[in-house]
Amino acid sequence: MNCYSSEMTYCHEVATKLMLRPSGLRRNQIGRLRHHACFQGRQTADRRLVVPDQREAMNGDSANARHGSEPNCTFSYAALLSGLVSPLHVTPGDTLSGLRGAAEVPWYAPDRKQVRPMDHGISTPQPTEVPTLASAPAGTAASHRQERVHGSFASSWLLLAVLAVQAVLSFRLVRADTAFEDEAAYLWAGHLEWAHWLHGTPIPPFPAYFSGAPVIYPPIGALADSVGGLAAARTLSLVFMLGVTAALWATASRLYGRRAAFFAAALFAVGGPTLHLGAFATYDAMSLFLVALAAWCVVRAGDRRDATGWMIAAGAALALANAAAYTSTLFDPVVLLLALLTAFPKPGGKLAAGRCLILLTVVAVILTAGTLIGGSYYVHGIEQTTLARVAGPQSALSVLADSWLWTGLVVVAALCGVVVSWVGRSGAARTWLLALLASAALLVPLEQAILHTTVSLNKHVATGTWFAAIAAGYAVDKLIAAAPVGRTQAITYGACVIALVLPISVGASQSRGFSTDWPNSSGFIAIFRPIADHGTGRLLVEDPSLAEYYLPAGRQWMRWSSTRNIVLPSGASTGGPSAAAGVVGPGNAGVFAVFIEEGYFSVVALNSSDTTSLDYRIAADLRRNPHYHIIEVMPYGPGPIGPTPGTYVIWRYEPRL
Repeated sequence: MNCYSSEMTYCHEVATKLMLRPSGLRRNQIGRLRHHACFQGRQTADRRLVVPDQREAMNGDSANARHGSEPNCTFSYAALLSGLVSPLHVTPGDTLSGLRGAAEVPWYAPDRKQVRPMDHGISTPQPTEVPTLASAPAGTAASHRQERVHGSFASSWLLLAVLAVQAVLSFRLVRADTAFEDEAAYLWAGHLEWAHWLHGTPIPPFPAYFSGAPVIYPPIGALADSVGGLAAARTLSLVFMLGVTAALWATASRLYGRRAAFFAAALFAVGGPTLHLGAFATYDAMSLFLVALAAWCVVRAGDRRDATGWMIAAGAALALANAAAYTSTLFDPVVLLLALLTAFPKPGGKLAAGRCLILLTVVAVILTAGTLIGGSYYVHGIEQTTLARVAGPQSALSVLADSWLWTGLVVVAALCGVVVSWVGRSGAARTWLLALLASAALLVPLEQAILHTTVSLNKHVATGTWFAAIAAGYAVDKLIAAAPVGRTQAITYGACVIALVLPISVGASQSRGFSTDWPNSSGFIAIFRPIADHGTGRLLVEDPSLAEYYLPAGRQWMRWSSTRNIVLPSGASTGGPSAAAGVVGPGNAGVFAVFIEEGYFSVVALNSSDTTSLDYRIAADLRRNPHYHIIEVMPYGPGPIGPTPGTYVIWRYEPRL
């Protein structure tokens, strides 16, 4: 009996329903495939295209052929078609009539990164049970679209849950303490930048000592500060950090799936550095968001041959991140290599290298143009704050130990992901990509260990953690996938979710410590306010940024000097630190002695914490000048040595009449 006529007609109907006729199965292809299955290598084809439990049925058909009877072409052709259409389960007793409506999921869905099973030679059976014709709904395509919508809806709720936890844990820190010195400096500078743009008011040379371009984050932060004060500026950082987590979710889901994305985002969102940056009004949150955006762009390019637009967008975001915070340039090679590795195996070759070239060119052109426009102040600031940073007093071991406390969990999970990929032979490109993501978490700790400094370490490690969290999410996903499908896997999934309680607890505790690690300045500001606002004399304050930010007199920036340099009536500076001391080092004691002897300062306020040795010299000079008198001594933070509380000592110049 000829099996061509009826089964050929029916398979054509099935292929049409599965939307395969326009691009895949044409009549001549169907004929060739059927002929191959029925008469040429029947057992080999069935062995590749059906699951192992079909072997018995296949052997039976082979036996029929040996005895001179016609092989069961109905079953073999159905098995072949099912292998091409989708990786379905086919029971030994299935015939082609049992496959009606079986393909509930299309065999090729670009948006879900599915490929034709025949592209890989072997169709991998899937654990999902697929209904037969009798139980399948009529509108299979509509049903599939509905399932995709439901899946996206469920994953959106998971993302919202992660963002909600992050927002709650960060927002509780918004009013935990008064402004940190860096927060006060950037917001104060932002207000002055607006005055300069709108009214032509002279401003200090911020680019010479800021570690980020003062025209990027400070004006944005100052706008938020004008609306709702320090709390609004910190909330702006929270918005940036929520965007960072969302970008992490989007990047990880494209690389490794939604389950990996959930755990990657969760591990990052509840980390101590992450929560702290969400309540810290500096450029760090904005810069991290732009780095994350650049990384997402290079991953979003996928395997398309022409990714020029995505590379340009990634380069622009990365250049803006570098300008906002110079230290973010440490992660430029990571983004470049990410663009390279995500282009393998497709498109690969010269196209992959071309992506890196486009990205690098865009970053270089934007940064070069910005530096040339900014001028020598920017060049000096980049050199002093980034390229030639002064080493600190901390040991390298203490730097690494602190980093381990804050990021160790994510780093270990990320390294496990690398090992799992290598042992499982997931491919060289995937393993190298995971290794790149995991190693990104080590860049900042190693760099600051070389410099022997923990300054800003709790902020800078967040960027490396973002990349490592992707590999960590992959590791957790593989752990869950290794469990048997069904109840055991569900229990494993639930256990991993419950285990997130530990990083949440640790992160909440660490972030509280980070956000209250400086003295509360409200008492000092209350006392210093009438002194500064009711006079016009020049002020020497050890750390003036707090008073400049909180007090109206802070807008008169030429009145304010610090123990790092003296501001002259012209706005120029003198008596600054030596080149070996860096921009944050103490000023020249001899220059300060001359100005004090001349009575240049109307008020001097010292707390002997940051520039301790210089403060002692200045205090001795003040005591030798009979016109300076102590008018206030108030507690302020820890002392310079031991647990003894520190104090702010305020001197006033009172000439004798």
